[in-house]
Amino acid sequence: MGMLDGKVALVTGASSGLGEATALKCAEEGARVVIAARRADHCARVVERIEAAGSEGFHVQADVSRAEDVEAMVEAAVQRFGRLDCAVNNAGIVGPSAIPVAEVTEAGWDKVMGVNLKGVWLCMKYQIPAILAHGDGAIVNVASIYGYKPADIGNAVYATSKFGVIGLTQSAAVDYGQTGLRINAVAPGFTQTEMVDPDRPGGDIYGTLVTRHSAMNRLGAAQETANAIVWLCSEQASYVNGAVLAIDGGSTTRLY
Repeated sequence: MGMLDGKVALVTGASSGLGEATALKCAEEGARVVIAARRADHCARVVERIEAAGSEGFHVQADVSRAEDVEAMVEAAVQRFGRLDCAVNNAGIVGPSAIPVAEVTEAGWDKVMGVNLKGVWLCMKYQIPAILAHGDGAIVNVASIYGYKPADIGNAVYATSKFGVIGLTQSAAVDYGQTGLRINAVAPGFTQTEMVDPDRPGGDIYGTLVTRHSAMNRLGAAQETANAIVWLCSEQASYVNGAVLAIDGGSTTRLY
């Protein structure tokens, strides 16, 4: 028996990295999985892996910052599988990096907020009625360790968006807690994905970052966060609501 047997799961930003790992874990635990992201070709590859493992999935091309895309994404999930039980809102972008606050452009600010914060709100706006139409369920929003502590210099826009995701998550958890719908967040630390690749040029910076932000002194694996997300979606976490689960190897302040 898998933790999500008989469930239908929707995962955004699932074309690679953490989203892909989560989609595959959902399938491993028995769910039928809807993959949503902008890169249709990458999504198709993930669906192939799900089906090769003996589960069922399909992909929807969607930009979570666009209401019409999000509405169509949720409608497609329900039309295909008849219901929606859990959703993982993982889609996000880094945006302006190594840029002090006063030098960030309005366009740069709006783009990050549109995907990272407005996108999470839009997803919940359409996911919540779809889930409640068939009973209770669970939503997990992906924040960051930079959602509860300051980011490194020049990353204020990203951090602000992730602080917002935590506030939105906890407030929505209060709004819908009595319905049986649980809404939680995970706050990953530096995790090896397409965006955090120590093998690319300049990737040696991650060695410095993990010594500052992980007591375990290593990058996390996408699968480690995916395991926690799927647990939060499952009945094993039936009394967990409005929580923010840090998956960062343990906070640390090093003097050496």
